Amino acid sequence: MSDKQLKITQVRSPIGYEKSQGAALKALGLRKMHASVVKTDSPTVRGLIFKVQHLITVEEVSQS
Repeated sequence: MSDKQLKITQVRSPIGYEKSQGAALKALGLRKMHASVVKTDSPTVRGLIFKVQHLITVEEVSQS
């Protein structure tokens, strides 16, 4: 399994989109605009990112 870390930041509101997209944001741990979370890269996280890619930005975090 990959140990890459992804920093995910919410940049748009899920209001006006399908409810499942708001649920995907909550599953990622994003509750408010401009909030960020760091998640380990996995197929599950990648699937959630794909579903809400228009509402978030994603960047790789270098491990220290």
